Amino acid sequence: MKVLVIAEHDNTKIAGATLNAVGAAQQFGAEVQVQVLVAGCDSAAAANEAAALAGVAQVVSVNAPHYRDQPVENLALLVAGLVRSDGFTAVLAGGTSFGKNLAPRIAALLDVAPVSDVVSIAGVGRYVRPIYAGNVMVSVESDEPVQVLTVRTTAFAAASGGGAAGVRDVAAGEDLAVSRLVGREIAKSERPELAGARIVVSGGRGLGSGDKYREVLEPLADRLGAALGASRAAVDAGFVPNDYQVGQTGKIVAPDLYVAVGISGAIQHLAGMKDSKVIVAVNKDPDAPIFQVADFGLVGDLFETIPQLVEGLGANQ
Repeated sequence: MKVLVIAEHDNTKIAGATLNAVGAAQQFGAEVQVQVLVAGCDSAAAANEAAALAGVAQVVSVNAPHYRDQPVENLALLVAGLVRSDGFTAVLAGGTSFGKNLAPRIAALLDVAPVSDVVSIAGVGRYVRPIYAGNVMVSVESDEPVQVLTVRTTAFAAASGGGAAGVRDVAAGEDLAVSRLVGREIAKSERPELAGARIVVSGGRGLGSGDKYREVLEPLADRLGAALGASRAAVDAGFVPNDYQVGQTGKIVAPDLYVAVGISGAIQHLAGMKDSKVIVAVNKDPDAPIFQVADFGLVGDLFETIPQLVEGLGANQ
């Protein structure tokens, strides 16, 4: 069988979510042929990076100005055409905002029902996905002629390097010209990227303000080499930007260590971080739901305990 993975990229570098999607595609079995679509403009570097991934049989490269910003309308039309002409059995994309925007459009053009947020692949048409904010895992069977999936990136190992796939150039599809990118504001930080960080320090509404968020959590994150995250309540209160949000409507993370500071543990937040290997919670309320999933809990005033923790970490270095 042939599986097409849609690469998310900036025309230079492949996004981490795509590496996880390639890892997921390999779960279809030993006979699977994984191909990666890199559609962009002057995106040879991204195509070569995809070709170097272990498990990739071929890279499909499409270069045209109307793919520079990866508009989903143009991409969906291109992918649907490739599926029909090349006979792909499945199409995969990472469960990012990009993948969630693209996959339903591809499915609609192919007249099939997509399956979203897949966390396990047992074979063609047999998957596991979470419902009820991750509290229930359901087995899903699909008999669609083409399987269109988005995969939860934290549930699959990222593809590593060491591959040597060929790159096949394909003619560009039609430019529908129904949308255009007006601008993009990219937050730059020296800290690790939240979705792929090994350690995450998150703050909630208990911090009280954006100034207190930075004053209390940034020294801890610096000590640990951690990414910074936040609950939806903290984001809605304006403490931090939207891209800090962890949860059902934010980013799904599964780091080695997750430190939740001043976060009560609403079910929507837990859905985004409860797969972390070790969870540490700091909250003054001993009945806070976050303690039900925490491996280690500290009941106390975060404005006293976190500075003490930072001081202790400094002393141990």
